[in-house]
Amino acid sequence: MSIEKPVAFITGASRGIGKQLAIDYAKAGYDLVLVARSTATSPTKLPGTVDDTAELARENGAKVLSIGANLNNPDECESSARAALTEFGKVDVLINNAAIAPIGSTLDAGMKLWRLALEINVNAPLILMQELCPGMIERGYGRVINISSSASVNPEMGRVSYTTTKRALEGMSEALASELAGTGVSVNAIRLDLSVWSEGYVFTLGDRAKEMDFEDPIVMTDACLWITNNDNDYTGNVVTIADLRELDAVRGKTSYSQ
Repeated sequence: MSIEKPVAFITGASRGIGKQLAIDYAKAGYDLVLVARSTATSPTKLPGTVDDTAELARENGAKVLSIGANLNNPDECESSARAALTEFGKVDVLINNAAIAPIGSTLDAGMKLWRLALEINVNAPLILMQELCPGMIERGYGRVINISSSASVNPEMGRVSYTTTKRALEGMSEALASELAGTGVSVNAIRLDLSVWSEGYVFTLGDRAKEMDFEDPIVMTDACLWITNNDNDYTGNVVTIADLRELDAVRGKTSYSQ
């Protein structure tokens, strides 16, 4: 007799944290829906595609639906969620990991980059929750994990749209957790408070990356799996890696070696 496996839906899955999450959730017994803009047929300038990650996840036992989508487009957000439900009939865990952090002066940049950050960092997570949480509520179980950043409380970072949208994501997580209380669906945010290695992060840092000590993205797997496996009443939290280390939920300091 086959046992139905849980399904995790992960955005930003072509590289970095999303790639690590996909591999480790596969090892933990999940089937996967992986979403990213970079695909084998349409790669971006940074290394890694959602198809590469999908193959690694399959090697670790998962059935995988890989989707190339631009989360700046609401229609593509909706179609990605609906494709997941068509393929698997459900999603148990939604991890909103994809994000963009535009560089440069906000006053000089105009509205295009501002709207891009808003669409990807706030609106896309909301659309995916609107599409996937009703099924979670119907089944009485679901986990939503929104990946935030210490930029949400660090305005000196110098990326105004990123700080603004990450703070909004945290507030949305807290408010939706309250709205969904008692349904079996938890909503939490992880405020990434340390320098975790990823291709995108290193690219945005430029030469400064050469002087930095990065942690391994596996710490984010520890954090996400701990939240995933927690009780339904662990909800409405904005938690940091430091917080979770105090709880022994995340391994001690790691170093990333490429």
